[in-house]
Amino acid sequence: MSREELLALPTTTTVEVAARALGLGRTRAYQLAKLGRFPCKTIRIGASYRVITADLQRLLEHHPTAR
Repeated sequence: MSREELLALPTTTTVEVAARALGLGRTRAYQLAKLGRFPCKTIRIGASYRVITADLQRLLEHHPTAR
């Protein structure tokens, strides 16, 4: 995911999009979210998980090799 794509994300994004930015597989990303161990803040809305984009951006700024 490019820096421009990352900056264009809405306030929250899907676990799939965040996983792609972090280089994680979809299944592993959902496992981490369900365990409360996803590398950045997630919120649960009904049966779905959303990732706080600002947290994702901060994580990638501090650990650019996570991409």
